[in-house]
Amino acid sequence: MGAFVLLLILIAVVVFLFIGMYNSLITLRNRCDNAWSQVDVQLRRRYDLIPNLVETVKGYAQHEREVFEKVTQARAAAVNAQTVKDQSQAENVLAGALKSLFAVAENYPDLKANQNFLMLQEELAGTESKVAYARQFYNDSVMKFNMRQQVFPSNIIAGMFSFKPRDYFQIEEDVARGPVKVSF
Repeated sequence: MGAFVLLLILIAVVVFLFIGMYNSLITLRNRCDNAWSQVDVQLRRRYDLIPNLVETVKGYAQHEREVFEKVTQARAAAVNAQTVKDQSQAENVLAGALKSLFAVAENYPDLKANQNFLMLQEELAGTESKVAYARQFYNDSVMKFNMRQQVFPSNIIAGMFSFKPRDYFQIEEDVARGPVKVSF
């Protein structure tokens, strides 16, 4: 009788450990989803600022059509990106296009003094900081989730329930590694 009770206790402990590990994987997966949605919110905010910025610069630099087209195309690609990897690549292209836009703006002193342009610069700089923080939080969440899937005994449960590792939000191109220059 004592061995039977001990066996039941052992089974109960194993079941509770199993449930705890499964629930922690679910919690971490949901935290990754939430962190990604925070990145997405900040990126959307940035995307909303870009057309206003382009229109302001266009008024001063009408002959810089190629730069405007690149920024517009890069923004569209970033808005339509579906996966974290696609989003990372699109962000790299967009960062390079924005640097080109600000380089064009440097050639127009009247533009640099324009209040609307200055306000948009300030908003974009603030948004860049928020995007950087959101990316960092997302990558930290992904690291915890991926790590939990790899360590024993959680890896067994992760494999049983087909938990898949998440991609990090990485900046791959050197041109995009620095912050977008928004001050002159």
